[in-house]
Amino acid sequence: MRKTLLLGLTLWLAGCAVAPGSAQTSAPTYPVTHSEEEWRKQLSDQQFQVLRKKDTERAFTGKYFDNHDAGQYVCAGCGQLLFTSREKFDSGTGWPSFFQPAAAKAVVEARDSSWGMERSEVVCSNCGGHLGHVFEDGPKPTGLRYCINSASLEFKKQ
Repeated sequence: MRKTLLLGLTLWLAGCAVAPGSAQTSAPTYPVTHSEEEWRKQLSDQQFQVLRKKDTERAFTGKYFDNHDAGQYVCAGCGQLLFTSREKFDSGTGWPSFFQPAAAKAVVEARDSSWGMERSEVVCSNCGGHLGHVFEDGPKPTGLRYCINSASLEFKKQ
């Protein structure tokens, strides 16, 4: 119990870092912050709705769900590297899907109870932008499927 409390306090003191695979229980802070007005100026309408208001783009409409080019996927809000084409796979869901982030600390998970479901929301660890959700029905080696909105990403082709 003591180790759990110390771990929770350590993660809270770290600002926003919640270990991947664990649910976040309090409102985190992030290194990159802007007012709602600043986010609206920086992002397109769709990016703002997805990243800041936790909206979801319709399946098969995002610009990256069928992208097969080699490169890096960065956060459209802050530019942090999130995923690479090496981790991308075709899940058939209509959203870009990855079996793991580019780095373990690139994303954090939060409990999402919206729409009458229990899911793990995935957010950018740098700006807190909503990316999508992670599910336990992905391929090996992780068995995870990070189902990510194209609107939350920018692609940097190699």
